Amino acid sequence: MGDSLMDGVTSIMLLPDDCLCFIFNFLHCRTDRESFGLTCHRWLNIQNLNRRSLQFPCSFGIVGPSSLSQSCTDINSFHLYRILARFQHLEYLSLSGCAEILDSALSYLKPYGSKLQTLCLDCCFKISDYGISLVGDGCPFLTTISLYRCSITDTGLEALANACLALRHVNLAYCSCISDSGLRALSQGCRELQAVKISNCRGVSGVGLRGCSSTLVYIDAECCNLEPVGIMSIVSGGGLKFLNIAGLSCSNFRNGLEAIGNGFAARLKILNLRMCRSVTDASIVAIAKGCPQLQEWNLALCHEVRVLGWASIGSNCHNLKKLHVNRCRNLCHQGLQAVRDGCKELSVLYMSRNSRISDTALELFKLYRCNVEIKAEEVMSIGPNWDSIDYDEST
Repeated sequence: MGDSLMDGVTSIMLLPDDCLCFIFNFLHCRTDRESFGLTCHRWLNIQNLNRRSLQFPCSFGIVGPSSLSQSCTDINSFHLYRILARFQHLEYLSLSGCAEILDSALSYLKPYGSKLQTLCLDCCFKISDYGISLVGDGCPFLTTISLYRCSITDTGLEALANACLALRHVNLAYCSCISDSGLRALSQGCRELQAVKISNCRGVSGVGLRGCSSTLVYIDAECCNLEPVGIMSIVSGGGLKFLNIAGLSCSNFRNGLEAIGNGFAARLKILNLRMCRSVTDASIVAIAKGCPQLQEWNLALCHEVRVLGWASIGSNCHNLKKLHVNRCRNLCHQGLQAVRDGCKELSVLYMSRNSRISDTALELFKLYRCNVEIKAEEVMSIGPNWDSIDYDEST
């Protein structure tokens, strides 16, 4: 029996590399994958060559089988070099939270990063425009990059746009030093762009997206200093399906959002206008009429929407499934009735207690629309994940 067991082990050890690769890729348990490489040097090499994704424990994503089992608080250039030299076929790499990583470390992407498709550098505070230019040089096939809270400027964005023409998903949230100039370079240079996050980028007005590709379906511009002409630029590509402009500074926007309903955003499905306190009925009417495919609309804290606006939503939003009206001061029983009698596809109404809506009006809504779930919770974020968006021309 002992000899038979040894013969079996020997047979497995002598399997060709392609069979071992198949076995390794079939393993989904983190422990099994790590144990595989401990068998012998040959199997360790198989493990190294077949690893496609890597992130560190301090990364903000979910830590799973693709993570290293060591702390990365002291990850530096030398460590990154060793990692990239060992795992030469990575397609996904997250250095998010590695705050001590310097620009010079990214020079190792040139010999080892050519297969990278996704790179996350969130909160890598010491990465500058020079580091981003190194990313462009080393990762020409990059499709997704996350630069949340990075200290980059328009110069870095221009370098990225010139080198990584296949970019589809870009996260620039809280990049306070970028402006419309960098955004213009990105939108004009990367014509396959599908999703852009520019939330809390105070130097962006939106005009940098004028003439963007029709593939751009997702824009998160929450708490930006957008201007009316910027809104027109944002929807100019004609392919937008998700738009978040919550917390918009409304000094110039009493009717400035009418541009969303001018025909270029006819494919829009999810719209977040939360805390756009000065948006008026004129904008609501234009959007309700011009965006017939809307499925979810967040109007929480939009105090200036009155009966005319709610009536237009009821009359025109035939595909609306979720509506957020939390703390809307001018939603009264007439507005609620308009939503009740229209919006036949509505399934969820997010609505907290409202002094202008009587108990009778609320009970009548529940009676006539028993299929609609009323939730008191206030949802801060809606829509799909930015990095999982795919452009589909048919929808």
